[in-house]
Amino acid sequence: MATLPGRVPASGGVYYFDTEIKGFLLEHRSSGGATFYFRYRDAAGKVRMNNIGRVDEMALADARAKAHQMKQMVTEGGDPKVESHRFKDVPTFGDFVAERYLPYAKTRKRSWETDETMLRNHLLPVFAEFRMNRITRSDVVAFHHAVFEKGYAAGTCNRMIVLMKFIYNCAIRWDILPPKSNPCDGVEPFEDHGARERYLSQEEVGRLFDELDTNRNVQVSQVIRLLLYTGARKREILDARWDEIDFNRRMLTVPAARSKSKKARHIPLSDAAMELLQALPRQDDIPWVFFNPKTKKPPVSIFYAWDSIRKKVGLEEVRLHDLRHSYASFLVNAGRSLYEVQKLLGHHDPKVTMRYAHLSPQAVLEAVNVVGNVVGRRAVVVNQAAVAVATM
Repeated sequence: MATLPGRVPASGGVYYFDTEIKGFLLEHRSSGGATFYFRYRDAAGKVRMNNIGRVDEMALADARAKAHQMKQMVTEGGDPKVESHRFKDVPTFGDFVAERYLPYAKTRKRSWETDETMLRNHLLPVFAEFRMNRITRSDVVAFHHAVFEKGYAAGTCNRMIVLMKFIYNCAIRWDILPPKSNPCDGVEPFEDHGARERYLSQEEVGRLFDELDTNRNVQVSQVIRLLLYTGARKREILDARWDEIDFNRRMLTVPAARSKSKKARHIPLSDAAMELLQALPRQDDIPWVFFNPKTKKPPVSIFYAWDSIRKKVGLEEVRLHDLRHSYASFLVNAGRSLYEVQKLLGHHDPKVTMRYAHLSPQAVLEAVNVVGNVVGRRAVVVNQAAVAVATM
């Protein structure tokens, strides 16, 4: 416990004052016993001492967390002695995730399903039973290295720590944990050398489409084709509704509520995309373009079907999101400008689109030759006498 110089109480013993939370102290009695207290002034200005717990029954981290809660109550005009029922034990990581974080994430984060999957498969099996104030930085570092050693990519391991850090910051912001108590602070991320964009070649697209022509999962095959035809994000297609498609204007509108940028996005539909959509069966009572026959709602995930398809055609490392990268690469290599690609992909920051600038060196050479072709080219006349003098 970080302490300030102790004082001798009237009954004998020493007070040790915490340097992090004002009013949090430890009374070490001459009899050998020790108790945590929180000292404060009530509304009448009277100094009060609220018993937090005995040292032999409570860890320092638990006592500090309760002292922090009491301090917050006093700041807000409350009295810890009167409202002692509010000082429950700090929740376990699992309870906090289930009771507070996931309900919050479902209303605030479009990616909450990704959070839920990462929590269920990785974080909760390790940390669920621990009280949040008992998880240390060394625990987090050990976990970070353990998942990396299992073979997960550096970026994936880093995202686990980012999620855990965000969850702890929520607990701190909601006054469940004291400030500066996030065990993820200072955990160094792994260098992500594996970050890359994967682009399909025309030959690979041919192999993929050959498989889609005969694959028994017709709906997933249609989704995959549409992703490549439009360059749309996965959920933009999976959650699409018929009333969002304007067949006259050849446009799919992603409403602001589902758009990554929180602004409505308009996706132009090519001939191939139009042909596919017009051939799809429709049910009057179902508004979605793609739906699960059992739930009558959009598919939650198509990963396992996609994983089977990509393995059959030797594209094991290709992600669904790589179809969007491939869409962009085909545009750039066909001579379309980065400005056009930016608009078609819905990028608001042109810097994001610049990742595709290297894809077409031939197009760049053609571009730099434009000026020479416009102004005219003339043969270079070399004065051999001048050259001879210059080289003497």
